[in-house]
Amino acid sequence: MDMTLKRVAERGRITPAMQAVAAAEYLPPETIRAGLADGSIVIPGNNRRQLRQPRGIGRGLTTKINVNLGASPHHTDLAEELQKLEVAVACGADAVMDLSLGPRLNEIRRAILDRSPLMVGTVPIYQTGFDLARARRDITTLTAADFLKTVEQQAEEGVDFMTIHAGVTRATLTAMERQGRLLDIVSRGGSMLAAWLRHHPGCESPLHDAFDDLLDLLAAYDITLSLGDGLRPGATADATDRAQIGELLILGELTERAWAKGVQVIIEGPGHVPLHMVADNMRLEKQLCRGAPFYVLGPLVTDIAPGYDHITCAIGGAIAASAGADFLCYVTPSEHLCLPTAQDVHDGVMATRIAAHAADIVKGLPGAMEKDIAMSKARKALDWETQYCLAIDPALARKRRGESGVDEEHGACTMCGEFCAYKVMDERKKTK
Repeated sequence: MDMTLKRVAERGRITPAMQAVAAAEYLPPETIRAGLADGSIVIPGNNRRQLRQPRGIGRGLTTKINVNLGASPHHTDLAEELQKLEVAVACGADAVMDLSLGPRLNEIRRAILDRSPLMVGTVPIYQTGFDLARARRDITTLTAADFLKTVEQQAEEGVDFMTIHAGVTRATLTAMERQGRLLDIVSRGGSMLAAWLRHHPGCESPLHDAFDDLLDLLAAYDITLSLGDGLRPGATADATDRAQIGELLILGELTERAWAKGVQVIIEGPGHVPLHMVADNMRLEKQLCRGAPFYVLGPLVTDIAPGYDHITCAIGGAIAASAGADFLCYVTPSEHLCLPTAQDVHDGVMATRIAAHAADIVKGLPGAMEKDIAMSKARKALDWETQYCLAIDPALARKRRGESGVDEEHGACTMCGEFCAYKVMDERKKTK
């Protein structure tokens, strides 16, 4: 068995992947090695697949962005999913997850793995559940062997990180049921395991019972474990309840068990969280999970913005990352409404990149504020080409200015024209 990257780091060695991440982050390689060793940094990468663009996630690193892709049982189009992958890469995403369901889920995952220069994640229980249905078996017949078979198949294909809902246990489900929720369970994987637990009242979740076997598999392929939040709040009214916190406590314990076997760990978090609770949720995860990188979906800070949830996500994401979240999962304008289009993917990535960069300024990371200073200088000089180059979406910035019919000879935009503050100030200086 090959030694995992975490084990290598614990033994004091620096690998090419660590050096690549260090160069991208403007940090010493030793900083990356030390973070891998203590679990505060991960570099997902299946040892069966040569990752072209390794990314570090965690303490002291730039905030990373994940893009969810995947077909549904009602709409399956391989070419469309690959187009979304191309858009995600072009827009500057750091990772993609294939969440496909439906008859072509294996084909889509393999195509994404083949085409993606970025790390690729999955949620194996989706495939397991679909395979059971195809075999005319209900999810309540799920066994640990069924699940581990899926994990091994996807590991062989090269998946870099996997979401496993091992924190959905009898205790956390009972806590949710006793307290009551407005929106119950919104996680696909969480709902599958809840159905299983309710059907087997005297048993524990097969994913929790088989956790050590799962870790052995992940370690063999050096797959990063993303501990899923199967009981995350799907409504702001349910945020920070007993089920969410109870699951987080279990994830902290599972993190230590994974580290003991040399497996890298990411913790997944909420979800829908009102603005005033976001920072506290981030700090709580860091404390309970000993600084493991935190991966959050949004969080969405209100429930009433269908069609604009990429904005809701960006608001929550900026606060979350400023308070310690390391990895932001984008949300598209079609969240809660329908399967996203390629344009939705573009808009979701750009909104989340804005949130991530805003947080990186707060974190004081090398190079973050320097980008804004360079943009300010270009604006003062009315240097539009430099502004386009520095813009988070250069094509859109160029397009919007071009559509305005601006007179490039005079330099200003159509907002102020000859009364442009920069022009006025510059001309005043020239007359002195």
